[in-house]
Amino acid sequence: MQRYKQLHVKHLAPLLAALIGISTATAQDPPQPKSTTSRIADTFRTEKLAELDVAIEQAIRDAKLLGAALWVERHGVAYHKAFGQRATKPAAEVMTEDTICDLASITKPIAGASAAMLCVERGLIDVDDLVSQHLPEFTGEGREQVTIRHLLLHSSGLPVNLNSTLPPFASHDDAIAQACHTKLLFPPGSKFSYSSAGMVVLGGVSERVTGRKFDEFCTTEIFKPLRMNDTLFRPSGDRLKRVSPSSSPARGQVDDTVARLSGGVAAHASLFSTTADVAQFARMMLNLGELDGRRVFKPETVRLMTSVQSPPDLISPAANNLPVRRGLGWDIDTPYRTPPHDYTLARGALFPIGGYGHTGWTGQMLWIDPFSHTFVIFLCNRYVDGAADTRPAVYQLHHRLSTLAAEAVKDFDFKNVPGAL
Repeated sequence: MQRYKQLHVKHLAPLLAALIGISTATAQDPPQPKSTTSRIADTFRTEKLAELDVAIEQAIRDAKLLGAALWVERHGVAYHKAFGQRATKPAAEVMTEDTICDLASITKPIAGASAAMLCVERGLIDVDDLVSQHLPEFTGEGREQVTIRHLLLHSSGLPVNLNSTLPPFASHDDAIAQACHTKLLFPPGSKFSYSSAGMVVLGGVSERVTGRKFDEFCTTEIFKPLRMNDTLFRPSGDRLKRVSPSSSPARGQVDDTVARLSGGVAAHASLFSTTADVAQFARMMLNLGELDGRRVFKPETVRLMTSVQSPPDLISPAANNLPVRRGLGWDIDTPYRTPPHDYTLARGALFPIGGYGHTGWTGQMLWIDPFSHTFVIFLCNRYVDGAADTRPAVYQLHHRLSTLAAEAVKDFDFKNVPGAL
């Protein structure tokens, strides 16, 4: 009788489980993690991701690009892929996801502005300090009125770039020295005019107040904590094999002439990176300065950098005097000359105003939307043999890619976004 009772109890659990439609394994075992494909399908509309692929592949067929790498991510779920070629000479090379690209002006927010804002956090400078407080040689002809904020907002009056036809400079220090004697185009704070020369000066301020070389400071204080192991100035050694060439004289040299003459290190353009590394930086920004237990910025610093800091009357004479909205080092809503007066193409048609990002001369793009917790990274080789300047077409592609990325996001209403501008 006892044996009968034991058999009865033993078979009772599976019988009850069958009656309520579950198995004993399901009831007892922890749920299995979803596959990457399932997580992507839960987060994004896969038909829109396919349209992203098609748009990039068409640009390659139309000789607007040689190759590209794309990264779209929301809440830690990422869709990433490489397309086309990274090089054709001396031999054809396929674009890979670990291809290292010249970020051009995306250097400005990731390195130039970030280094300066770390100096602000540490009490070494204030955003409203006069530049001459830290670079006493930056005086004369109105330069003594320029503040750190002016440099970050591109309202300093400094020209777009330094004059590379003057006696050549061979280091970051030489470039800063020339910038400190460059004539202003207008009174500081009165207008917006995009200025790489201003970011060169900002890099000089960072070096002066930290007592450290700009590239060493950025690498140690920003890139290493974020494990951005392929983000660097002056790539060399084995990494050269993965560098996407540009119009520079040699592989691994920065495309920007002033940055190249500055010894390959400059706060406005000289950084090389991969989509995966830039994604690390974007995640940290969305997480208000921290990633995987490593804090780079205080939350209030990220909020300051990425909210509108430009005065309401700031206008762009180069874009029909239209108003400009900028963060500290970041583009938020800026009209540009080409195409005529289009605002911030990298935002696309759906991401709300209030996100932030930047583009680069070499065709690169980063856009971060804090409302939907989505970011888009596009790195490419736009230097197609025998082609005309493809920048306008690539900038339009940025708009298309960001629009499709927003359309791909599931379960978010981009038409009604609390906090959007």
